[in-house]
Amino acid sequence: MEFPLIVGVDGSDSSLLAIDWAVDEAARLGVPLRLVHASRWERYEGATLPGNRDRPSEQMMGQNIVESATEQARRRNPGVKVSGESLPDDAVYALLREGRNATAVVTGSRGRGELVGLLLGSVGLGVAARAECPAIVVRGDTAGLHGQHERILLGVGDPATGEEAVRFAFREAESRGCTLDAVRAWRCPAHETTDHPGLADEPERYHEEQASARLDAVLHDAMADHPDVKVCRTTVEGTARKVLVHRSAAADLVIVGARRRHGHFGLQLSRVGHTLLHHADCPVAIVPQSV
Repeated sequence: MEFPLIVGVDGSDSSLLAIDWAVDEAARLGVPLRLVHASRWERYEGATLPGNRDRPSEQMMGQNIVESATEQARRRNPGVKVSGESLPDDAVYALLREGRNATAVVTGSRGRGELVGLLLGSVGLGVAARAECPAIVVRGDTAGLHGQHERILLGVGDPATGEEAVRFAFREAESRGCTLDAVRAWRCPAHETTDHPGLADEPERYHEEQASARLDAVLHDAMADHPDVKVCRTTVEGTARKVLVHRSAAADLVIVGARRRHGHFGLQLSRVGHTLLHHADCPVAIVPQSV
């Protein structure tokens, strides 16, 4: 069974960019596209359009948004199977529910009515921080949005929290036929003891070697499973969030893992993921890992 790629649509400019990006992604992966608009329009039952007293105006607007989005998607690529639905529900909850049986959930970086000062809309943030499937926020500059760099950027975390992100990144690179940049950031603690024999003479070298070893361990199985993917592995001194934001300017998609603790209903997003969602120069994929 092919799980669809879900796209949250609301008629905003950001949503239109997300639709085009998602159509191209669905075509690469060979999966259907499902467009979802969600709003609690039942509370507007008293507000009807002139000449149509049977249907709430908000419901009509939602259906118009889905129809327009569907038409845009089919124009973008007639070969992609497209369906759409307008749901009377909170947008975040609707997309989280749809994401339980999805290849990924895609949103724009800003929605209709978002405050000007917000760097990321509340729907994109809510979905990225809680989805059970990969969540992709479409943002960034033109080159990244159109895949002109031909590079995927993977922020490599620990094996216990990043295996799904690694597998997702290799599948993306393979479907695009592009290079995968796998990056592990490292730092020397400011007040580190030198009792460990590896730290006595060259603490920087020790930490870099540890980062390189962890990078190799995390990538090993995926590289064996995807031998045709060209991998550029790099260890960089610095904080992961700063390193990845900087390198996102030369990527078409940046991917990081996220912990998902069962039974925890709050936002489950690391500082790295949060920073990328607000500042990356290309689309961002947050890939959950159950722990």
